[in-house]
Amino acid sequence: MRVYDHPILGKLPDRKEITILVDGKKIKAYEDETIATAILASGIKTLRYTSEKHEPRGIFCAIGQCTDCVMEVNGQPNVRTCITPVEENMVIATQQGLGTWRKVSSKKK
Repeated sequence: MRVYDHPILGKLPDRKEITILVDGKKIKAYEDETIATAILASGIKTLRYTSEKHEPRGIFCAIGQCTDCVMEVNGQPNVRTCITPVEENMVIATQQGLGTWRKVSSKKK
């Protein structure tokens, strides 16, 4: 669910619709909204699972202070989705535990 006409903030301006990929599923998003906003609007509530007990986590603070909303974004784990804006064709995955860090090649030319 998205709020298109807020009683205090007013009407939401028109924005470009884009597509992101979440766990292999195409999700509709709008420019200038956060990853978490787009995912929640699509009906997905679980963004990650805890390391020890594999318990689901979703949005908690929504201001980037906790880590309940972290997901793997374009191959990078621990991205706070509540403060990270969407980009066309982002690839996002539900994070399992601490996530998997991939070594980035640092070849010099």
